[in-house]
Amino acid sequence: MDNALSDGGDFKLGLFSPNCTGGLAVTRIPERWSASWPDNLRLARLADRVGIDFILPIARWIGYGGETNFHEGVLEPIPWASGLLASTRRIVVFATVHTAFNHPVVSAKQLATVDQIGEGRAGLNIVAGWNQPEYEAMGVTLPSEHDDRYAMAQEWWDHVRALWTREGRFDLDGRFFSLRGVESMPKPVQSSLPILNAGSSKQGRAFAACNANFVFTIIADPAEGERVVAELTESARAEYGREVGVMSPAHVVCRSSHAEAREYLHYYAEEYADWEAVDNLMRLQGMHAQSFTEDMLATFRSRFAAGHGTCPLIGTPDEVATEIERYAHAGLSGMTLSFVDYVTELEFFAAEVIPRLEAKGIRVPRPEVGTV
Repeated sequence: MDNALSDGGDFKLGLFSPNCTGGLAVTRIPERWSASWPDNLRLARLADRVGIDFILPIARWIGYGGETNFHEGVLEPIPWASGLLASTRRIVVFATVHTAFNHPVVSAKQLATVDQIGEGRAGLNIVAGWNQPEYEAMGVTLPSEHDDRYAMAQEWWDHVRALWTREGRFDLDGRFFSLRGVESMPKPVQSSLPILNAGSSKQGRAFAACNANFVFTIIADPAEGERVVAELTESARAEYGREVGVMSPAHVVCRSSHAEAREYLHYYAEEYADWEAVDNLMRLQGMHAQSFTEDMLATFRSRFAAGHGTCPLIGTPDEVATEIERYAHAGLSGMTLSFVDYVTELEFFAAEVIPRLEAKGIRVPRPEVGTV
């Protein structure tokens, strides 16, 4: 890989879920993130300019209910990534693909095309699936066992990888996809894309250790992050002879004073939280996913409202930078960030927090890029 995710060994910063209405904030405030194309384009160009390394979308087809029907509006990740890559110069843009809903031959060609548009800056987030109502909406059965979901994901990825690396016409046999006389051109710019997998279950983390460049996993705090990093990196080395990075998502409320940050957090994530949508989301996570333990689900209700259960980065620029430093020292390769207002808050974050991270030696300055 030769792109913003492979440059140097410092701490990477990404943006998560700006293609979804509300981002990660399950809130009823009228100024919540719109996820419109103009806002996403403006955000991507800003992120490219201030040195954010990547953008990661969520793939979603139905909302979570509640007053806002949280994540009702979602820009589909593959055309979204194509547009953003054509409009930026440095940043990596991931496409999130559900293996149960997308045929590997079609996905291989789509993703290679996206990577050609970005001149080697596309990434792939592989999702094995968990959301029962979306499976019902698609007319597809969600396997009850995680082992079966990841067996399908593994076969899907094996087929995509073969289509990217093999020449001519060939057959691909499998339990889920048996393909005859397939071929695929063009190929990705560098034979593959950076691979990310959001593996938090036992099976998910094993799949990521075997296949991904980055494991994207939910953690509670830096202490747990240190343990998870040690487990995942050792597993990848011992079982697969691979090196993997570990990243975790976070939600950010950064203001000039601590009181101001806490006041805004209370405003959008307590006073105006969409609690019905929060409870629907938590119920689905508890029933159909293993990303969160039972204890985490029981205690994280306010964290779900604030940022979909992700790590909180709340406070002044000094406090936020210090907390990010703790995650870096725990061994994480990077974090994704979400904001209520991605554009305005990223401008403040870039001006106040990123220079502090550079002063701490967590990040090195990114080269300036022009606009497209």
